[in-house]
Amino acid sequence: MISSLLVANRGEIARRVFATCRALGVETVAVHSDADADAPFVAEADRAVRLPGNTPAETYLRIDLMLDAARRAGVDAVHPGYGFLAEHAGFAAAVVDAGLTWVGPPAKAIAAMGDKLAAKALLADVGVPMLPTWTEAAQVTDFPVLVKAASGGGGRGMRVVRDAAGLAGAVAAARREAVAAFGDGTVFLEPYVERGRHVEVQIFGDTHGTIVALGVRECSIQRRHQKIVEEAPGVVPPQVRQRLHEAAVAAGRAVDYVGAGTVEFLLAPDGAIYFLELNTRLQVEHPVTEAVTGLDLVRLQLLVAEGEPLPLAAAPPTDGHAIEVRLCAEDPAQGFRPATGVLHRFTIPGVAGKFGPPRGLRLDSGVVDGSTVSVHYDSMLAKLIAWAPTRVEAARALAGALARAELHGVATNRDLLVRVLRSPEFGAAEIDTGFLDRHPEVFAPLLPGDQLPLAALAAALASAAERRASAPVLSRLPSGWRNVPAFPQVTRFTGPDGEIEVRYRLDRTGALAEWSTTSAGELAPAVALVQAAPERVVLDVDGVQRGFRVHRVGSEVFVDGPDGAASLIELPRFPPPMPTLAAGSLLAPLPGAVTRVHVEVGQRVAAGDLLLTVEAMKLEHPVLAPADGVVAELPVPPGGQVDTGAVLAVVEPVTEAL
Repeated sequence: MISSLLVANRGEIARRVFATCRALGVETVAVHSDADADAPFVAEADRAVRLPGNTPAETYLRIDLMLDAARRAGVDAVHPGYGFLAEHAGFAAAVVDAGLTWVGPPAKAIAAMGDKLAAKALLADVGVPMLPTWTEAAQVTDFPVLVKAASGGGGRGMRVVRDAAGLAGAVAAARREAVAAFGDGTVFLEPYVERGRHVEVQIFGDTHGTIVALGVRECSIQRRHQKIVEEAPGVVPPQVRQRLHEAAVAAGRAVDYVGAGTVEFLLAPDGAIYFLELNTRLQVEHPVTEAVTGLDLVRLQLLVAEGEPLPLAAAPPTDGHAIEVRLCAEDPAQGFRPATGVLHRFTIPGVAGKFGPPRGLRLDSGVVDGSTVSVHYDSMLAKLIAWAPTRVEAARALAGALARAELHGVATNRDLLVRVLRSPEFGAAEIDTGFLDRHPEVFAPLLPGDQLPLAALAAALASAAERRASAPVLSRLPSGWRNVPAFPQVTRFTGPDGEIEVRYRLDRTGALAEWSTTSAGELAPAVALVQAAPERVVLDVDGVQRGFRVHRVGSEVFVDGPDGAASLIELPRFPPPMPTLAAGSLLAPLPGAVTRVHVEVGQRVAAGDLLLTVEAMKLEHPVLAPADGVVAELPVPPGGQVDTGAVLAVVEPVTEAL
């Protein structure tokens, strides 16, 4: 029996495993990097062991450090979570060799499925349907094709290639990304199925020979080949569901599978299914299966690891519908590049429970108010899951909770998720892996541009109310009181589209006499001030009251209103002089490491040429020449670490043709 368990992972999945352990009376041990020393999962563990360093290579990917931590903490079991070492056969074997219980599938099964090429060959022999596979670019004759990494998952190294001209470059880029993510640059190619859907089956096996399929999940809404919306049960015809279950169980039996696993498939428009991979771990999206079955999959993992038989011989009937979204620290204004910083506020209304399968809204989060989002790890902050009797109700509840959430300090993909959930096509289940490519409208921010002036006005009024409340002498005077009331108050902000200047004047009773802003090309709407407090402003706009929640941190002002959220920076009345940059300076869009420099000082480049590559949060970010010119400076060598705004290169423009 397991009495003490170490989770060889971090963040949300560590907290998820700890929640079940607490319910079962199992003592918990966390391991943490220096960057994670103050993270919530560390505070929630009964004990914690430091892993010196910050990067995954220094900490969470070190088998020796994990085993040493388990020995020092005196645990009798190790749970790998997902990611990092979760699908490392050598780690599973080392845990068992150390005399500990491994909460996962056997090392042999992990090894068999870890190489996707070998896995496809093995499972094809037992009748699992497959797409053709090529290992060399020269073997490809028809397009489009998909380049995939032979190791790992999560969409890393994946590229769609639509013609022969782009094939060599895509294969090379996929190999580089696969090496960075998994330490293995082996890739393969297979036909790319247009309008295909990504579906998967949760399987569970025990040491007594039982393997069951626990239903189908839909995972087709993806960006950069990474899932952002998942749901259960998958909307598939009964006969397709039956074929998926049979193929998934056959895959599990082929490797004597034990524990939680996920068999992923491509569902073609004609109803054909094709094996993609078998993930030998608990999946990120497991909560939707828990929500519709009532099962605690982590509890089942622990029972199976203890040698107990599964308490079910077949999948239980599903009840209702569950949808999950992955809330990630990504900046929409920067092409959804990973974002970092301090999460000043992380509040989602209406949450019924955390890290468990309650009806209603569930939050599995790796962060809390004040958490620091680091460049070293994956960008996912949390998963929000909604269960409801129907799919339509679940989508509506989930979108509403996300829209009302207060997410301050770090840019996120929240607006994209809300627009996806509210789109008519999603509501009609007209989805496939190309959904986002066909629906660019879902990338628009929730807050319409013509509503930004009202958010800026609310920010200005709240800031004035805060200053008035803290004034030692004048706090009882009406806001904006002037000896010469004809002159308006002026507050300037930096917003998503540049500078916004708000001008307003209050009369001697404190009522809003007039207002205007430079950000709107049209006349400002008629507005009456109902309430202005440091954290709440209520405006009457053309006879309809609108409440704005305002949160100020230093010069940053976060405004959450009925139409969306705005993040503003209040500018000083008398700004200090700014340092000048050389013309043609290219700045780092986010913290990271320069992995490759593709040019030399003095080299002539054309607009769009690749200058260097920055890696952050496991993804590559190309830095391109903005115009024709000559490379004048390259201040950061390969391997150099940079912060946001650091100068990466200087390209002096030239006027003559290259």
